[in-house]
Parts: sequence; C-alpha cells; structure tokens
Amino acid sequence: MIDLAKLTTERRNPASAHIDSCSTLEMVTIMQQEDSRIALAIEKILPEIAKAIDEISLRLKNGGRLFYMGAGTSGRLGILDASECPPTYGTAPELVQGLIAGGIPAIFRAQEGAEDNPDLGVSDLKEHAFSKKDVLVGIAASGRTPYVIGGLNYAHELGALTIALSCSEHSQIDALADIALTPITGPEIVTGSTRMKAGTAQKLVLNMLSTGTMIKLGKVYGNLMVDVKASNKKLQERAIRIVMEGSGCTRGEAETALKEADGRAKLAILMVVTGLSAAEGRRALQKAEGHLAAAIRQSTHTQEER
Repeated sequence: MIDLAKLTTERRNPASAHIDSCSTLEMVTIMQQEDSRIALAIEKILPEIAKAIDEISLRLKNGGRLFYMGAGTSGRLGILDASECPPTYGTAPELVQGLIAGGIPAIFRAQEGAEDNPDLGVSDLKEHAFSKKDVLVGIAASGRTPYVIGGLNYAHELGALTIALSCSEHSQIDALADIALTPITGPEIVTGSTRMKAGTAQKLVLNMLSTGTMIKLGKVYGNLMVDVKASNKKLQERAIRIVMEGSGCTRGEAETALKEADGRAKLAILMVVTGLSAAEGRRALQKAEGHLAAAIRQSTHTQEER
C-alpha cells in the first residue's frame, strides 16, 4: 500500500479548503498566493542546483549526454526542456533527451500503469545506450515513482551521475541520487494535483539546469544565444540581430558575415570583430572549445603579437 499521507505533495492545503465556494477572483488570488511560494523554495536549493550544473557540464564536455526521466507531468516537462535545446543552442538532438514512462504516446495521453514498472525505466535507458559517461535527472514530484527509481538505480550501478528532482522531503529518489534537488512547494491547492506548484517548480529548475549547462559549454556570449539554429524566418532574423548586438556591426555587415559563416551567428561575430576568415574563425573557436569570448581574446592577442 502506498502511504500518500507521508508525501508533502499529497497533503491537503488549508489555504484552499473552501476554494470551491469562493468567487472567481478569490479563487485565482489563492492560486497566485500559493504560486508566489515557488521562487522561495527554489532559492533555498540554489547551491545544489549550481553543483548540478557544474557536474553536468563537466560530463557533457567529456562526451556524455544528459537524460531526463519522469512519468506524467514530470516526464513531459523533461521532454519539453530537452526539445528546446537544439533550436536554442544548436545542440545535437542526442545531447539532451527526455524519457517518459509509456513512451511517445504518454506525451499526449496518460498511459495507465507505466510509471509503476521500475524495469521499464531500465529498459528505456538501455534502449538509448545509456553509459557511465552520461547524466540522469530523475524527476518525480512525489519522489517515489517506480519508473524513475528503476532508472536511477541502473544509472548508479553504471557509475553515471545521478540527480533527483522532487518536491517532497526525504523522498526515495533523493536517497538514490548523487545530487538531490528538492524545492519544497507544499500541498497543492487541489490536493495531489502536482502539475500545479510542483510542476512549475520542476520547470524552473530544469530551465536552470539546461541554461546553466549551455552557458558553461560556451553556447552563450554575454546574454546572446550565439549558437541559435536559424531554422525558420523568426530565428533567421534573431541571428542577424545577435550578430549586430554581439559585434556592433550594421545589418548589412551582419547578413554578409552570416552568409560567409553558413548561418552560424557565433562564427559571424568572431569574423566581424577580429577580421578572421570563416576557416580561421572555425579553427579559433575549436581552439577555444566553442567559447566566443575566449576565441576573441586569443585571436586579438595573436594579431597584436604579429
């Protein structure tokens, strides 16, 4: 028997005990007041989030991949975060991946019982050739989802980095992970509806994990997404603006540089700022491990020595 009474996310919230008889304005006011607690819950675990980012980026630099694993809302949030990385940061689809109990059909419709099978978590990781070089972030608001527990146990046995993201104190997945990220958001206004406060907290933490990791990997210059993949008209226009902002050049110069750089904003900025050719710029970025600021410094220093 599952003792839900012990789970923070399953307790009744006294602030919403009579929400069914409130006016609509009172109803949404209660929602907003409860949601305002989420940022504070995350603030309390910022050191752990920072540690996770440092460890994830180190492994990705050494050829590893980042996997998110969850069921229901937790799984969908992981898939959402993973799917945004290629267009935003120009990463390969394999670098950050989301796994959900029940597979692709579960993204759109609940797959009853899939989350209760720990072996399914193991088989999903094996299907993706998960190895000790990789990172697994197990996501479960309750902290007790068997699918996630199975995955974390398998990843730990391999020697991979394991991270648990839950919203309940002293959860099972926290105890299984190398790093536990536990924003305690308290009982939901609709008891047990963890797509609400817990889901919002999970989304915010995942934003930090992926964004922080991409910054560490050199995907951001200043606050510009210089590795953006210009795959549609909006992103093509964004790439032009990024080159203009990053180099101080005119629109015409940005368009010319982007054309010579095969649409790569990072390379185009480097070319404009340093006067390097596209081939020289590629070599400079490779030497700087993809970090644009470092490539500019190194190229400028080399030119000054000549």
